[in-house]
Amino acid sequence: MVKVVCAIIIDGNKILVAQHGNHPHHPYKWEFPGGKVEKGESPEGSLQREIKEELNIEISIQAKLNPVVFNYGVKIIELIPFVCYPQKGDIQLNEHIDFAWVTMERLFNLDLTEADKELVQMKKNKETLFDYARKKLD
Repeated sequence: MVKVVCAIIIDGNKILVAQHGNHPHHPYKWEFPGGKVEKGESPEGSLQREIKEELNIEISIQAKLNPVVFNYGVKIIELIPFVCYPQKGDIQLNEHIDFAWVTMERLFNLDLTEADKELVQMKKNKETLFDYARKKLD
């Protein structure tokens, strides 16, 4: 099983999603940015590195959500999500073709990768995301 981390980056009441290009496994699907945990890395350290590599920004990790195990047929992943806030830098796309800041309501209508879709549909994860989106507005 491959351990993969992802950042659910919240700014105000919006969440950052990034779009794959003509990727062999997820063509043009939207996802929460992140990537594989390398040997010797903590999930949090891996996430900081991946976000810097993919988006050229720094984030602060606020909370870990419930992970999802998903079987894509060609591989099984454990997707470990973290709620994050943007800290520093301007987004530069290094691995994706587009990004968007979307509301929670719009998030559920996007063509997300299957694992990302499953993790936001989990009741506890959904509740936590709504709480953090509201907290950031206060």
